[in-house]
Amino acid sequence: MTAQFIEIDGKKMAVLAIADYEALLEAAEEREDCQLAAEADRRRAAGEEYVPSSLVDRLIDGENALRVWREYRGLSLNRLAEVSGVNKAMVSQLENDKAHGKPATWRALADALKVTVDDILPLD
Repeated sequence: MTAQFIEIDGKKMAVLAIADYEALLEAAEEREDCQLAAEADRRRAAGEEYVPSSLVDRLIDGENALRVWREYRGLSLNRLAEVSGVNKAMVSQLENDKAHGKPATWRALADALKVTVDDILPLD
């Protein structure tokens, strides 16, 4: 890699061949990618959960978040009711938008699913 050094308006500049410039850009992007990957590994090791895009797609598509998370966690309706202490009929009604639920109900369900209440509350 060769560079020509010039001065414009009192500022020193380096002039590079386009191929050299593009190689430097690529190297900088590669370094940034490596730093981002290392940060993601650190967060994962610290316990941050990563979820598959299929789960995110279902949520974006407007599916009931409580049902999506329950199914992702591999829990049946009965098992979620048992673990959370929420009546099975209530869980079913919440999943089918037939009931609103009290804050304590949502907290119990969120705790059982290991998510925040905001993760499972209906959007509307």
